[in-house]
Amino acid sequence: MSIHPTAVVSSRASLGEGVSIGPYAVLEERVVLGPGCCVDAHTVIQGPTTVGAHCHFFPFCSIGFPPQDLKYQGENTELVVGNHNVFREYVTVNRGTSEGGGRTCIGDHNVIMAYGHIAHDCFLGNHILLANAATLAGHVTIADYATIGAFSGIHQFCRVGTYGFVGGYSVITKDVLPYSKTVSTREAKNYGVNVIGLDRCGFSAEAIRSIRTAYRVLLQSDLNTSQALDELKEKFSGHPKVQAMIDFIESSQRGVIK
Repeated sequence: MSIHPTAVVSSRASLGEGVSIGPYAVLEERVVLGPGCCVDAHTVIQGPTTVGAHCHFFPFCSIGFPPQDLKYQGENTELVVGNHNVFREYVTVNRGTSEGGGRTCIGDHNVIMAYGHIAHDCFLGNHILLANAATLAGHVTIADYATIGAFSGIHQFCRVGTYGFVGGYSVITKDVLPYSKTVSTREAKNYGVNVIGLDRCGFSAEAIRSIRTAYRVLLQSDLNTSQALDELKEKFSGHPKVQAMIDFIESSQRGVIK
C-alpha cells in the first residue's frame, strides 16, 4: 500500500492490498477500496462508497458525493462500483436517493472519460464507454457494451440498450434501442444498426443480418410499433438477440427512439 503524506485518509476508510493514494487525495469515512485501486492527486471520495478491485481514479474526480436532487435531505444512500473501472479527470459520480432505491451502481470494465457525470440512482452495466463530458441525469440505465458520445445528455429515467451507440452532442429523451446508432441535435433519430460496433464485439454475420432485418421491420415498414413487434415475434421466435430488442421495447416507459 502506498499513501502519499499529503493525502487525507479517514480512520474509518477501508483500503485493500496494493492500494495507491496520491498527493492531496481525500478518502472520507465509510469508503471501501478493493485491492489494487489507484486514487490520483486531488481526488475526493465520500462515503458510503464501495469500490471493487483495480479501479483507477484520475486527478480531481469527485466520487460518492450527495445527489444533486433538491428533495434529498441527507438520507443514508450509497454508491457501489465494481472492478476494473477507469474514471478520468474531473469525473463526478453521485450517491443514490431514497426515492430511487438508495443506490447508484456501476458494473465492471467501464471507462468514464474526462468531465463525465453520473447522477443519482443510475445503473451502469459492464464494458461501457462514456466519452468526454457525457452526462447522465438521475435514474438512467445503461446496458452492457453501450457507448455514449462526447457532450451527450441522457434524460432522467431513460435507458440505453445493450451495444447501443449514442453519437456526440446528442440529447436523449427516450430509450435508445439495443444495437442501434442514435444521434440527435434537438430531436434524436435512429440511424439503423451499429454494424461496425457489433462486428468488433464478435457478433456473427448471421446475428447481424437478423438484427438488420428486424430493424427494417421496425423502422422502414408501414407497420406501427405494436404491429412490428408482432411480426418480429413471429419471424424471430427463439432468436436471443432480436428477443432482447423486443423485450427492451415492451418494457419501455418513455417510448423508444425510431
